[in-house]
Amino acid sequence: MGKLSVKHLIGIKNLNPEDINLILDTAQTFKEVINRPIKKVPSMRDVTVVNLFFENSTRTRLSFELAEKRLSADVLNFTASSSSVSKGETLIDTVNNILAMKVDMVVMRHPKPGAALFLSQKVNSVIVNAGDGTHEHPTQALLDAFSIRQKLGTLKGKKVVIVGDILHSRVALSNIYCLQKSGAEVMVCGPATLIPKYIEQLGVKVETNLINALNWCDVANVLRIQLERQDIKYFPSLREYIMQYGITLDILKKLQKKIVIMHPGPINRGVEITTEVADSDQSIILDQVENGVAVRMAVLYLLAGQPVG
Repeated sequence: MGKLSVKHLIGIKNLNPEDINLILDTAQTFKEVINRPIKKVPSMRDVTVVNLFFENSTRTRLSFELAEKRLSADVLNFTASSSSVSKGETLIDTVNNILAMKVDMVVMRHPKPGAALFLSQKVNSVIVNAGDGTHEHPTQALLDAFSIRQKLGTLKGKKVVIVGDILHSRVALSNIYCLQKSGAEVMVCGPATLIPKYIEQLGVKVETNLINALNWCDVANVLRIQLERQDIKYFPSLREYIMQYGITLDILKKLQKKIVIMHPGPINRGVEITTEVADSDQSIILDQVENGVAVRMAVLYLLAGQPVG
């Protein structure tokens, strides 16, 4: 088994293509493990991991917790709303108090971009970024890449369009980095107001017409509209957004080829995609959820083998 070039998983931007391949290949091994009758391996016995979530999360937190338990790690769960953070304790104080309990790894989600990087520079523990504000969500991008590779055999040369609220999405940025480093072509599609002005500098195509984008791609990764992050109106109404960018079964049937549909969740059914699309044979949304555990097992396992400096 190879070694990662990084000590922490802060973002996909910090990984090289070999790191990404190593994580995906390791995840393939763990996927076979979690489909066995006995799903646990002793790979991280005596390693203590704390899940530090300063933002609400269901799928990511449960996926990490299950991955840790499948690896036989000791797991602590920490939710900011029920902790001393709500009394004004700083991030570093919170983490140092936890580390004083001899914790080896910290999996953290935080509303502020750069929080994971900040923490990695201040505490002597392995840090895994489970999403920092609108910046990055590296394990989501890795599980998306793994799911595409599993479905289509390779990422190299594949055309992937990311549809929806690109501006507020940490998933979009991580996916762009991950797909490009894996040899895929990337396009973003959505209302012009929800596409960041800098995005073309990342080497992605930009399309505001949904049908054009879907006819171009092999895979459509559909994002939800993040109304909770929007402080102004970016489009006239939700009804108009649905008419312009909502993906229906009728739209898929009229395309020139059969494409793969993905969604990082949570899905707003009837907004960005209909229930018929989400549950169709073109959708690999539930595969993404299953693959998330294997990919996070791979990340934790590979990082646990690194000395912390």
